Amino acid sequence: MSDSYAAAGVDIAEADAGVRALVDVLRTINPGRPSLSALPSGHYANVLRVAPNLGIALGADGVGTKVIVAEQTGRYDTVGIDCIAMNVNDVVCVGAEPLAVLDYLAVEQADPAVLRDIALGLKAGAEQAGVEIPGGELAQLPELIKGHPSPKGFDLTGACFGTVALDAIVTGERIAAGDALIGLPASGVHSNGLTLARRALLEQGRLGLDERPAELGGASVADVLLEPTVIYVRAILELLRSDLPVHGLAHITGGGVLNLLRLGKRIGYEIDRPLPVLPVFELIARLGAVDAAEMWKVFNMGCGFVVTVPADAADAAVALLSRRHPGAARIGRVTAEAGRVTLPGLGLAGDASGLAQAG
Repeated sequence: MSDSYAAAGVDIAEADAGVRALVDVLRTINPGRPSLSALPSGHYANVLRVAPNLGIALGADGVGTKVIVAEQTGRYDTVGIDCIAMNVNDVVCVGAEPLAVLDYLAVEQADPAVLRDIALGLKAGAEQAGVEIPGGELAQLPELIKGHPSPKGFDLTGACFGTVALDAIVTGERIAAGDALIGLPASGVHSNGLTLARRALLEQGRLGLDERPAELGGASVADVLLEPTVIYVRAILELLRSDLPVHGLAHITGGGVLNLLRLGKRIGYEIDRPLPVLPVFELIARLGAVDAAEMWKVFNMGCGFVVTVPADAADAAVALLSRRHPGAARIGRVTAEAGRVTLPGLGLAGDASGLAQAG
């Protein structure tokens, strides 16, 4: 297995160990009262019990090194969509309706034109998701934030708040062997794996951001890398409000298909009909010499969200989801192989520690 992501500066195993170190301490917090958390750590978001049968769903996320591409191109009007998407797509995974996002914007220099463009993206994302942005924070930190180039540096993160009935939380506990997996198409790299993508395309592939390789169908490298993350909230809320049973919801972000294991490790997942792999991923794999196992572990590979429903509800769920996300399709099934993800057509299999060639 290649280790291109670690060579690019992101060691997933080390990051996982770091998260465990953080969580091991944070789970020992004693607030002086019984915990309000309705879910254990490790899900896409958590829910706090605040009233009879009412929970507040909470999540936080950021745009990552996609902001470097924005700095290098001077194109700031889409990363706000990514900030909203990364937050609301996580919160809806617990069955909650996202209501508001608070943004945190740290900048090297408070350039009004740049901030306006970032705000345009935040506004567009909020309207796509049906949320408000009732507040946030702007911090000017020239000693901490350094741009590409300076003084254009910034970092953009957010926190999302939503509500869910406590008896309607989607935890993944209802998932059973034989359930269907439905994939919703991604628009591109979204906001994960950009460090590896930039290394493969710009450094190893020696492409410029303005270049238009044939594989990208006329789009530039910058166009493809800055394509905003898809916001799946409205389609998922329609599904949750229908009479179709929903057993699990997974936002496919960093970790690729292994994100499915966040829904529960007592069962497994077989993806035998994956959605079409987008050309940008084929280009990254070729120019960066990244093997299939690592590609499917790092990137969404063309599938940004997965819904788990009983097999007999799959066709109806696909029809409903396709109205907002054309190309949604049944991609696989739940298996009894606890904690295991397999892609038989690619000869890949693995668990939470990673994917490898099966054999």
